[in-house]
Amino acid sequence: MAVLEKATMLSIAEKAVEEALRKGAQEVEAYVYEGQATNIGIELGQISKSNRIIDRGIGIRIAINKAIGFAYTNVIDDSKAIETAVASALSAAKASKPDPDWKGLPQKKSYAPTEKTFDKKILELSSEELVNVAATMLDAAGQADKRVFPIEGGVGGGYVSHAVANSNGVEGFDGGTMVECSLATLAKEGGSVTPVCFEFDASREYNLDPTWVGKEAARLAVTALKTKSVETKSAKVIFTQFALQDLLSYTLINAIKADSVQRNQSPFKGKIGEKVASENLTIFDDGLFVGGLRTSVFDGEGVPHQKTAVIERGILKNFIYDNYSAKKEDKESTGNAARAGYLSTPNIDTTNFHLMPGAKTTDEMLAEVDDGLIVYYLQGAHSSNPVSGEFSVVATPAWKIKDGKITHSSRGVMLAGNVFEVLKNISVIGGNERQMGSMIAPWVQVENVRVIGK
Repeated sequence: MAVLEKATMLSIAEKAVEEALRKGAQEVEAYVYEGQATNIGIELGQISKSNRIIDRGIGIRIAINKAIGFAYTNVIDDSKAIETAVASALSAAKASKPDPDWKGLPQKKSYAPTEKTFDKKILELSSEELVNVAATMLDAAGQADKRVFPIEGGVGGGYVSHAVANSNGVEGFDGGTMVECSLATLAKEGGSVTPVCFEFDASREYNLDPTWVGKEAARLAVTALKTKSVETKSAKVIFTQFALQDLLSYTLINAIKADSVQRNQSPFKGKIGEKVASENLTIFDDGLFVGGLRTSVFDGEGVPHQKTAVIERGILKNFIYDNYSAKKEDKESTGNAARAGYLSTPNIDTTNFHLMPGAKTTDEMLAEVDDGLIVYYLQGAHSSNPVSGEFSVVATPAWKIKDGKITHSSRGVMLAGNVFEVLKNISVIGGNERQMGSMIAPWVQVENVRVIGK
């Protein structure tokens, strides 16, 4: 991949800031983005397509008398296009109402380095090499069991960089790589077809294990073939990382965002320093986590990334802030301004949301459950109530644990309850952490989860 140099991207950002100040802006922020990726698609057990995506652009945010305007363009090699975007942002600011809570763009601060976020090998990957990874993954699934059928998946490698500059002297550049492979399978036997089972591997460095992904996606599908019902009752449930991510993304993560707190949309409002979870639970938001999938030097506003304690041994310690929400409370941003590339203004989001692991192995966790479930996937978590924490989800499938062993799968099992009670009922945290998008977590065992059998 031929990528834009650091000096080029910084120059584009700095010139946009200068242009906006010349035209009358009081404050300016320019955010330049580049993303490149090569993707191989898998459909119905076959390698079906290959595509290459290159996306570049600049987003410009301008403040005049506390009124904000924003515009963007995906033409960054033409000064006229950038001048037009600057003019559009100025016009938008002049047409907008002043925001009394606006207290300025971030100030310049020093940046800490990141580790294991760039691998030149990924930049040099050819489509043929990615096709070979996909073939390895498919072969592993097919060889694991003849009843397994891969239905979709893919392999991709890419590079993302961003540069930011503002009128307060902020100036930064960061670039990193990513590679991933994934496979969704189902299993067929007689007239029985399982729900879809999914596995993946992703890394900032080129160390994928497509054989493991194929075998594990196949194993899960095969073990989901023979099903029995489970009874309706309160039970121990082990949530794997997939299920945990679904459950917490729409509830806990919203509750710790400062803007949710400020809008009275968080049950954690006023509870800093109070116990909100089991003492087994400690969570950090760590934008500098070594090799993290969301690790970078700074956030979407050029504020340095950092490690923020969210919950420590069950005690709520901090919320996460961008610059705007922090200044509303006369605080410092925690470096949690996220952006969808250059297309939008920042919003608050987690970086690497890290549930700290315990010491138990997977076998030890299973061995200690006399009667319960292990859940890999959830459906319907998006409909959870982010304010109250109430949820009602379907585990498709779930696996029954009896006397320390997984005995059978069960389909259509519902789990219901309140996620903030779930946090208080965490009894065991495993040592098997892995990265799952913005979450880094191990398995978690929860007591007294309402299980509704089918």
